Amino acid sequence: MSANKLRLGPLPKTETVRFSFNCTKALQADLESYAALHAQTYGDPIDAATLVPHMLEAFMARDREFKKRRASHAARRDP
Repeated sequence: MSANKLRLGPLPKTETVRFSFNCTKALQADLESYAALHAQTYGDPIDAATLVPHMLEAFMARDREFKKRRASHAARRDP
């Protein structure tokens, strides 16, 4: 295993739902390259479609403004 880890670490096992989206060919190629590097780094074969939800989840978890607004919205809904 490489000493240099990718930002997206080993993937947890989770329940999933089907969700599709359109992307550019360049993004698709980048996602496939990332998936290959991820598999090489962590020794677990993975495809790009499996990585995308984890990438989005990690992105959203780091978005402070999103978390702040989500918490504010939830507080307004709760009596």
